[in-house]
Amino acid sequence: MGKPFLAGLALLVATCTILVGAAFGGGSSFNDEFELTWGDQRAKIFSGGQLLSLSLDKVSGSGFRSKREYLFGRIDMQLKLVAGNSAGTVTAYYLSSQGPTHDEIDFEFLGNLSGDPYILHTNVFTQGKGNREQQFYLWFDPTRNFHTYSIVWKAEHIIFLVDNIPIRVFKNAESLGVPFPKSQPMRIYSSLWNADDWATRGGLVKTDWSKAPFTAYYRNFQATHLSSSPSSSSFSNGDWQSNELDPNGRRRLRWVQKYFMVYNYCADSKRFPQGAPVECKGSRF
Repeated sequence: MGKPFLAGLALLVATCTILVGAAFGGGSSFNDEFELTWGDQRAKIFSGGQLLSLSLDKVSGSGFRSKREYLFGRIDMQLKLVAGNSAGTVTAYYLSSQGPTHDEIDFEFLGNLSGDPYILHTNVFTQGKGNREQQFYLWFDPTRNFHTYSIVWKAEHIIFLVDNIPIRVFKNAESLGVPFPKSQPMRIYSSLWNADDWATRGGLVKTDWSKAPFTAYYRNFQATHLSSSPSSSSFSNGDWQSNELDPNGRRRLRWVQKYFMVYNYCADSKRFPQGAPVECKGSRF
């Protein structure tokens, strides 16, 4: 890693510390907003509704979902992921509707051996079809502290953010014949489960059950309704409510995609020998 990279990293970390502290100082009660859906006592809400944990052991994982449905908005959640040897585990945090033609917006955190980085897997499903994966390493250890993972969902685009840094933009390409999630309300879901048949190095590394239970923690959930008015202006810093990334946001996005992206379906010529999917063409930001 060169000096420009390290200087940029220092600047971004300093900036984001300020932004995250300002934007995510408090959250809604998990008792009010969520219900524990599976895993028996492996899913817990505690500290007066301010903290939630999911655990996985050899018998079962666990999960929860929101009591409300959302149609457009910004979703923020702070997570602290499974520490130590998390190989084979997946912590999923996503928006989804129901049915065979469901829409879905995914964060999935793929565990790894101690000392090896997590992979952040993102995907967008429209009318039951996904296969739009982008994967990233993170520029910090997501198991040591809480970090904020956000989805901005508008009729014009979907933005994935980590600590208020945009890592991915999925634009509405309906004009090119590509469906876009805009008519099905979605709930928020999260689960911690065993996926050692594929999650770590394509399934080569299995879950070490001697390290169980595996536990992930959640706090400071916030949901903000966003207007879909096309008159919204461009945005900067913590204001992600309008339509386009400003130059600073685009610089951050390029930084993440240059140094931390490890897979992009748009660039997978083996998978798409006839050419990239139509939404990939000429659509970086």
